[in-house]
Amino acid sequence: MKKSRSLLGIEQLEPAEISRVLRLARRMHGARPRPLLRNRRIALLFYEPSTRTRVSFEFAAKALGAITTLVQATASSIEKGESLVDTGLTLRATGADAIVIRHPSSGAPHLLARHLDIPVINAGDGMHEHPTQALLDAYTILRHRKQLRGLKIAIVGDIYHSRVARSNIHLLSKCGAQVVLCGPPELLPEVAASLGPGVRITRHIDEALRGADVVMVLRVQQERLAGLQLHMDEYIAGYQVTPERMRLAKRDAILMHPGPMIRGAELAGDLADTPASVITEQVANGVCVRMAVLLTALGAAP
Repeated sequence: MKKSRSLLGIEQLEPAEISRVLRLARRMHGARPRPLLRNRRIALLFYEPSTRTRVSFEFAAKALGAITTLVQATASSIEKGESLVDTGLTLRATGADAIVIRHPSSGAPHLLARHLDIPVINAGDGMHEHPTQALLDAYTILRHRKQLRGLKIAIVGDIYHSRVARSNIHLLSKCGAQVVLCGPPELLPEVAASLGPGVRITRHIDEALRGADVVMVLRVQQERLAGLQLHMDEYIAGYQVTPERMRLAKRDAILMHPGPMIRGAELAGDLADTPASVITEQVANGVCVRMAVLLTALGAAP
């Protein structure tokens, strides 16, 4: 990571930096709690609701001996109109050693980092990036494959609105994977192919899944479909990942989903419970990966 030690996105990271975090996560995986961050204070600044990301950051911090404080928009001075920068300065003044932020506006973590002298970790900003999700996805893949280079990874669903997709595209393409994006034009503009080397687009799900090592399915954000004149039944017919379509992938392919998952929409109902699915494993891996991110950000990696 950069000198500031903030983690604002995958786009700014070099492959070597990504590898260092993933190696550290491997050391943290299944390890007993270690007070490497004893008495360090980490503020969890969440302007959006979250289950997986918030809880795993909190568990990761506490497993390292840190003290956490959750700040939510509906239960703080934010509700009274306090600006993001002033909220960050307040947290810094009260003793925060790092801030983990989730915000609905793209670029909010970058703005905060420019005004603070402590690490800022992006836990998802608007439609921009979700770097720790991409790191834990890569970590999960590497638990099943020797390397990312050369893998065919199909990402299917609402890619246009997905910060998870953007971070994954940056990371996987940097590390030499062949990334195939699949979705209707309304949810996957052609410009998405410019996000990384070796990234291509197909409108045909059979082509995307055929021979894939990894199938990554994204939530269809149904609240956005009305304005796009795209009906859910049309999406399901053309792009839902079903057991039949999954059989086009390699026999040992793994199935991923960053959550929250809507069964019967982007994914056929029981497919998430099959042996190919590593969806629950992704959630579990979030803790050790976020331990590695916190240690790196605070300069406390063993």
